Formats: sequence, C-alpha cells, structure tokens
Amino acid sequence: MKILLVGAGGVGGAFAAIAARRDFYEQIVIADFDAAKAERAAQADGRFAGARIDASDAGAVEALCREHGITHVMNAVDPVFDMPLFDGAFAAGADYVDMAMSLSKPHPEAPYEKTGVKLGDEQFAVAHDWEAAGRLALVGMGVEPGLSDVFARYAADHLFSEIDELGTRDGANLVVTDDDGNEVFAPSFSMWTTIEECLNPPVVWQDGAWHTTTPFSEPEVFDFPEGIGPVECVNVEHEEVLLMPRWIDCKRATFKYGLGDEFITILKVLHTLGLDRTEKVRVKGVEVSPRDVVAAVLPDPASVGPRMTGKTCAGLWVTGKDKDGEPRSTYLYHVVDNEWTMREYGHQCVVWQTAINPVIALELISRGTWSGVGVLGPEAFDAVPFLHLLEEYGSPWGLREQAIREPGLASS
Repeated sequence: MKILLVGAGGVGGAFAAIAARRDFYEQIVIADFDAAKAERAAQADGRFAGARIDASDAGAVEALCREHGITHVMNAVDPVFDMPLFDGAFAAGADYVDMAMSLSKPHPEAPYEKTGVKLGDEQFAVAHDWEAAGRLALVGMGVEPGLSDVFARYAADHLFSEIDELGTRDGANLVVTDDDGNEVFAPSFSMWTTIEECLNPPVVWQDGAWHTTTPFSEPEVFDFPEGIGPVECVNVEHEEVLLMPRWIDCKRATFKYGLGDEFITILKVLHTLGLDRTEKVRVKGVEVSPRDVVAAVLPDPASVGPRMTGKTCAGLWVTGKDKDGEPRSTYLYHVVDNEWTMREYGHQCVVWQTAINPVIALELISRGTWSGVGVLGPEAFDAVPFLHLLEEYGSPWGLREQAIREPGLASS
C-alpha cells in the first residue's frame, strides 16, 4: 500500500504521527500546498516523502499519484477540495479515503424545510463508476463522521433488534488559554469546516426521508462521560445523517454538537456580517474569500495543543429495542484527553481523535479485513475488527446505558 496523504495541517500531521507507529503500508507521500510544511511532516519517518500539491486541481492529484505509484489517496484537507481529490484518485486508478463528503447546497426556495444538494450527493452520483472499476471510495471515515458510523453498525448488529434513533452527540470541556492563563477563543478544528457545517441547514432523517431544520435547533442538554458532564447540544449539518440510513434501518437519525453559547454567538455574527461567505470579494485590488480570511486570522488548530486542557467525546446515542425486544437506550462513545495525546503524540486531542480512525480503516483495508467497491460509508463494513484495532492502538471506547426515552425527545 502506497498512500498519498493530502494535507499536512492538524489532522494530516496527527495522521502521520499515528501511522508512523504502524507497518501496514510501504510508503506515505505527504503533500500540501505549502511544500515546506509537507517536507517537515515527512521527516518524522523514513517511509515518508514530502511533495507539493494543489488540491483544487484533479489533474495535479492524478499526476502525483502516478509519479509515486499511489494505491490509496487519503484526504486530510477541508471538504471544499473533496471532489478534485476524489476525481483525481479515480483518474489515477487509486482508491480513496475521506473524512467528510462532497459539500451540500441548500434548497433555493425552502432551505429550512427541504434538502437541496445533500452532503455526498456528488460522490454517490458516480458510485456506479467506482463499482464498475472495482475500486473503493470510503467516505466519512474520520471520527464524526467515521467512528460514530462504526458505532451505528455495531449497535445494529450486536445490541438492537429495532432502532428508533441514531443520535450522534459530540461534546467537550476543552479550554484554550493565552500566555497569561486567560481563556481565549481558539477553535480546535478547521474553522472553515466548522462554519460550513454549523451555518448550513441541519439535516434530520425522519420517517424514511431527509428533512432540514434551522441552524442550532432542538437544543438538549446531554451528560457526557468521563468527567466532561452536561453540555447543551444543537442540530448541525453532518455526514452521519446522510450516511447511516443508507445501510442501517432506523426511524430517525440526528447529529447534535455541543457548541456553547459563545461559539454560537460568534457564528451568528459571522453570518450576519457575511464573513461566512466563500465567494470572493475585492478588497483594495485583491480578491479574497471572507471565510478564508476568518480562518487565517484565528490560531491554527494544530498549534493550540500546548495551551489546551480537557477532554473531547464523540459518540452515538442509540434508542430502540434490544435483541430480546425490550426497550433499550445506549450511548457508545470515545473520549480522548488532550494531556495524553500531547504527551504521547505531540498533537492536540481533537485532530488526533479525527486522524486515528482513517489510519485504522486503511490498516483493515490493507489486511483485506475490510473490502468492497463503490462509494461506501463505514456502516458498510464489520465494526468489530475496527473496534478491536482501536483498542490495540491504545485508545479504548466505552458503552453506557441511558435512561429510556421516547424517540426524538430532547433529554439526556
């Protein structure tokens, strides 16, 4: 296996640090628009090489794949680049792994009632081409989406006979401070991606169809495990809702994220001022995207680890009936402590938790444990080998029984 890792930022750097401890591949070419950043990341292991790439150019992706004999393209950049990387991998004869999916476009007349172009629609539209070529595009294989989808497969196969709701719930108690110890606003993940998913109309799967709602709707307080505690979570557009119902029978699928009042206020202000826009505007003779400017002026998520404390939790709340037909409510989760990831890997916990899952998936693919063709999500594969390997990597997952609730009710 020869892997092209596109992106040497926070998640890409963590991916490389995790993969450096494994032996399932022959080479990883780390490519970034910033060639120096890629070269620095490549110094971590003798099996790594650095290269420059323009991720917006499918032809450049294809050429770099052919130059290095790449078998698998690993996408670790913002989802705006998904389709050029996806198309470039296909043109080069390589398989593809993504931690997100192709971007959505809201319904032009009724964005908060109807779906427009959904997350992943562009990729699923050409699934038959990947199938005909006998090739695999594994999409949504980060932590959320990704591990949460693995949890859904595990719950459907081993815990539940009927599923009312697959409810992804994400929360943390992370704090970032400045040099004087004062708490500061510093997103722990790509701000470009965060704006995209938080300000788009959230999608909910209900009664056999996808619907949309308003941003930050249906707030509920969820009590997260391992000391994180209660966090208010709200609806956010996310890939799980578009993936899980394709392979798993459920009455409802949701994604709720613990953003916090300050973050929600900031996002609303950015939207009001038009600073969430991706279309370029001319400023003193230079064309710039407002969202790119916002992302550029905030701290790099890869750099905040030494000033961050706390834990992050990704998980899936499943309700329905157990294998004996009795009501069941279970939260499957994965908690990561920033102190541990910084000490063990030198990367902050949010990017590390995102990066470990595609590394595991690629290892399972290299072994032949996971195999398939077409455009597939993590739900299409056996969850047990994945969860065993997650534990082997030194990062265990948990399971907690919840109070029984009616489907869709906002309580914890």
